[in-house]
Amino acid sequence: MNARLKPIEEQAIVVTGASSGIGLATALMAAERGASVVLIARSGETLDATAAEIEAAGGEALAIAADVADRESLARAGHDAMARFGRIDTWVNNAGVAIYGLLEEVSEADNRRLFDTNFWGVVNGSLVAMPYLRRDGGALINVGSEVSEAVVPLQGMYGASKHAVKGFTDGLRVEVERVEGAPVSVTLIQPTAVNTPYPQHAKNYMQREPKLPDPQIDPVQVAEAILKAASEGGRDVKVGAMAEMNTKMSALMPRLADRMAAKYIDRQQKEEPPVDPDGALYRGGGEGRIHGHAPEA
Repeated sequence: MNARLKPIEEQAIVVTGASSGIGLATALMAAERGASVVLIARSGETLDATAAEIEAAGGEALAIAADVADRESLARAGHDAMARFGRIDTWVNNAGVAIYGLLEEVSEADNRRLFDTNFWGVVNGSLVAMPYLRRDGGALINVGSEVSEAVVPLQGMYGASKHAVKGFTDGLRVEVERVEGAPVSVTLIQPTAVNTPYPQHAKNYMQREPKLPDPQIDPVQVAEAILKAASEGGRDVKVGAMAEMNTKMSALMPRLADRMAAKYIDRQQKEEPPVDPDGALYRGGGEGRIHGHAPEA
């Protein structure tokens, strides 16, 4: 059975990690195009302000403070979304956290917290969403990364979590789309480096302030890919030319890819001391910012 997907303006869309970056860009874009949106993140006050902004512009929005690592809180969020809008047409698992540091330096507790959010958050959201999506048809969209297939030093456990997200998403897609034949599309979005507050929110073990390597794409470009998958479906969607290049190189020329990846050590550090080493690993970090730095003109 083919997925039954609606135009964006007819959808109720749930977005996790909606208080900043890709999630915020996606929620705002969906609302601008007429969707009813449910914003989920740990930063309740930021979500409330964003929902108020959407409704002041004539849209419909519901803000829910929840930690994606807690399946029960996501289950309540799904219930609240259904109570408000009567349906869930698309669920976007976007919430994620990061750690900068060599693998042997990072504590087990920090690594487990990262996996609780990046991997188990996707699992929790997917399993909560599926009964709602299965009922009337819809789209499940999980945000992975180019490092779901490639690798980058200093973010090794982040890469491992995104590999796990891809493995889970691929397995779920086969079960839902091929075995069951449910009217649901399951899509993995794989962006390259995106200009969001991601480095500022990361837990940082380095002696310098972290950054993402250039070139970086605008989060609006990722939001466009997410909403296209919400209305048209898709399997795995690479976003940005570097995502295409890096994943292909890792698959076809892995030894060369390893040598190239090693060169990213210095490209992930600024020439300044850390600003907030603890980051947002254990607390809400969304302050309503889509971009990490001002977009280039």
